[in-house]
Amino acid sequence: MDFWSRLIAGTSLAPAGNKASTHNPEKRLARFKKEYSQLLQIWRGASNLSRDHEAAENIRDSLQQLTAIISDESRRPLPHPCITFASAKQIYVPIGKIATTSYNEWIIREGVAFFATLIDSEEEDFVENDTFSNSLMNLLVRITGANSIRLGSDTEVEVVELSFNITTKIRLDPDILPAWFTAQERNDTSDDGQDAHEKFTGKTHKEDFPLFYLLIDYIHHEGRIGDFARTGLLYIIEAASSSVALEQWIVESDLATLMATGLGALYSQLSRKLVIDHPLEDLPPILALSDYQQPHTTSEIVSSSSPDFQMHMETFLSHLVFWQDVLNHCKSGEVKQTLLEHFQVIFLQQLLYPSLLESSDVDGGSSVAVLTYLRRILEALDHPDMIHLILHYLLALPDTAPAPSGSRASVSAARKRKSMDLATMMSTQVEVASTPALFNLVDLIQASLRSLNEQTISVTLQLVSVILRRHHRYAVTTLLWTSQTLADGPQRTIGAHEMEMQFLLTLAGNVGGDDNFDEVYENHIKDCTSMLESHSCSVTLIAPKSAGGTSKFTGSQATIPGAPRDIRSHTLRPEDPMLKTLVSILGNFFINSVETNLSLTGSIVDLATCGFMRIDGWLLPDPSKYVYDEDDEEEVVDDPLLLGLGDPVKAQEKAQIRQLKRARRTPKWSESQAPTMLKGLKLLVDQISTYRAEIPRFDELLQQRREAFQAASSAHATPIPIRQQAPRSSLDSPSRSVSPPRPSALDALAQRIFPELGTPSRSNSPRGRRSQERSSGLNGGYGFATPTSSRNPIPPPQFPMGIDQSSRGSSRAFSPSPLRDAEQGIKGVPASQAAAFAAIDQSILARKVSQPLPKNEVSAIPFPNLKATSEEGSTEGSAAGADDSTLSEENQEEDKENEQKMVSVNHVLTNVIILQEFLLELAALVQVRAGLFGEVRYV
Repeated sequence: MDFWSRLIAGTSLAPAGNKASTHNPEKRLARFKKEYSQLLQIWRGASNLSRDHEAAENIRDSLQQLTAIISDESRRPLPHPCITFASAKQIYVPIGKIATTSYNEWIIREGVAFFATLIDSEEEDFVENDTFSNSLMNLLVRITGANSIRLGSDTEVEVVELSFNITTKIRLDPDILPAWFTAQERNDTSDDGQDAHEKFTGKTHKEDFPLFYLLIDYIHHEGRIGDFARTGLLYIIEAASSSVALEQWIVESDLATLMATGLGALYSQLSRKLVIDHPLEDLPPILALSDYQQPHTTSEIVSSSSPDFQMHMETFLSHLVFWQDVLNHCKSGEVKQTLLEHFQVIFLQQLLYPSLLESSDVDGGSSVAVLTYLRRILEALDHPDMIHLILHYLLALPDTAPAPSGSRASVSAARKRKSMDLATMMSTQVEVASTPALFNLVDLIQASLRSLNEQTISVTLQLVSVILRRHHRYAVTTLLWTSQTLADGPQRTIGAHEMEMQFLLTLAGNVGGDDNFDEVYENHIKDCTSMLESHSCSVTLIAPKSAGGTSKFTGSQATIPGAPRDIRSHTLRPEDPMLKTLVSILGNFFINSVETNLSLTGSIVDLATCGFMRIDGWLLPDPSKYVYDEDDEEEVVDDPLLLGLGDPVKAQEKAQIRQLKRARRTPKWSESQAPTMLKGLKLLVDQISTYRAEIPRFDELLQQRREAFQAASSAHATPIPIRQQAPRSSLDSPSRSVSPPRPSALDALAQRIFPELGTPSRSNSPRGRRSQERSSGLNGGYGFATPTSSRNPIPPPQFPMGIDQSSRGSSRAFSPSPLRDAEQGIKGVPASQAAAFAAIDQSILARKVSQPLPKNEVSAIPFPNLKATSEEGSTEGSAAGADDSTLSEENQEEDKENEQKMVSVNHVLTNVIILQEFLLELAALVQVRAGLFGEVRYV
């Protein structure tokens, strides 16, 4: 009945006397004293609350009543006699003891709520009272200690939230800090017996600041409890700037050690081996329409799409961001320096660098794992000091002498003692570990880019992109071989710029396709503009300059000595290893995986995004090597204005006109003077022409692939759900379960073909001027011209592309009928005939092809297998048998390499679309750079 009477007391059915007691301060105080006296009586009469459930329930009810009365009174007008009585009689002391010794979670929870209500009342200065703080911290430390009962998640959240509320009040009013923090005087002679490791880890004095250590215990948790703990700790560190004692205590404490070891523990929980994977239900269309296959996973090799891995990764990154937040909120230079030193020694030198050093492709994905982790770390961090520590150490940049500190003498002396302890600890280590001076991040990147594993190359290129895009100043002297360019050096003319733009756009147009390329190119222009304007290095070039003529942003610079100097105008040297590697990977563009090509094109774009990076010489022709026609040279030399005759003003005007004409001259295009990057792009476009001549219906399939991407992009959905439909031909049988994404994508593509068999020809495309200019060049290499020139089903004797003859011969007998129907524009196609057309297209898409050979190059004849057909005389010719087995193994390895270079037509079409978009993006990048950075001269 007590429960129902209390429940009804809070409703409109309650007697009028109870309402009057809540409005009358005297009656409210009398009720409060009665509940408090009853609480003490029950507690003193109970021997063991953990076993006496009835007494525990009554105590819990009394605490609820006391908390409700104080909460109600704090919202009412003055006077507040109950809150005054609680402060004068210090009733929180016995309540804290009751909650501490009860070992009952419900009583503990009500006790915490009672303290939280007193703090929220903001009266009687509870947070400044030493007795109140000691009683509360004794409660919180005891209930969260190892000897206490296990608290529920909701109770833990309330405990940490109460601690966070206290730190919020400390942040708003630093004068209340002495009530919660007391630095006790200790004899320092006992430190002589400690070794260097004990001195480095710091002193643990929880009795000085129990609130501080309570929050540290919860900073690694996820959810609200972790957010409260991390934010509360940030407020305490921020308050150290106003207290010399707290600042020195933090420097000498084990805060930095606990944070660094916690970060290291989270990093160690990440899988040592990783494969980049995408769930089938959320597979991007660009991967579904390629030869993508799900990588193999085991108990050791973890998938990147695994929920457990993503949870561990997000936990690690959140704690890394917490490190960054601590440094951002910390106003004490000594505390910040202590944290950074421990970050370098414990995390960088003992965990991150050894994991990079021990990574390998042989053990099944450790290189993919550590390179992915490093990329995610550099993407998550923005603090310049943390970025400087990571890249400065991993890239083995030279150290410099530290700058003199202007902080207080006592705090500086404490940090110096800890730094000396750190140096002593590192020097006393017996084993000599490898350092970045012997093998640094540049060596790892170069070795990974030469790997045979496609995923290793892809994740390495993504790491290179992050370094180039976000931290370009660190790559100028390490990752790249650059040379400085002079401000008054040769500059690209408007005539040369128009020629180069025409060259890039012509390459993109020669790829083929019917689309609104003007709109596509306009979108690339917008993307490149946003990308260039947001680049960290470009800000100083486009930002308005100050009165002194400079626009330097010091806020983004590292405060640690040894940071790279301000970046200057530079360009890549032709012998740069990174440039050569990128061009080499570009040469196998059509047989590369889609992930590799996307990462490759992103790296090249990021390399050309920096405003201080001159693209002339490695991406565009060098202006100092322009060659003009002799007619243009004679016209310039024979100009009569050089004689200075006539009116000087008119002569000056004519001289300016002459300079304008000189700048508008178009240089002669020389293949020998073209950069290797442009040569590689030109070669790839020529290879598309080879594909167009050898693959039936190449242009139709390419156009259908483009429309499939557009449909997926507009609908914001992948074509994978079509997988649930019944197979249309024998190609879709359940036996083809090796690569699930490919059949589903081909089914979707086949269904898109049926209503569009009457696709208009390329000559009717409203492409505008550029489509008309290249129409003559594209008609000669139309996709089905070569296959349909002969009705003989026997394939030609030579296959320079390595096309599978069986699939080619089987499709040639059926190829004329769908092509003729498509040309005649038949709309009412029977279902059986449409299914046959779809089967033919799928057979074409599934056909295996290789990288086309360059012009005037003949494929090597494979060495015949010399292994004996019988085993007679094996004992007599053991040596010869060994030689034959060796040759057989070598041939098998060569055959395996050749098989790895074979991809499907379906895969080639997707890479062709990627190449065309990349060419348009390069053209847009060159155009935007010319206008944004003034790279083109007009006179």
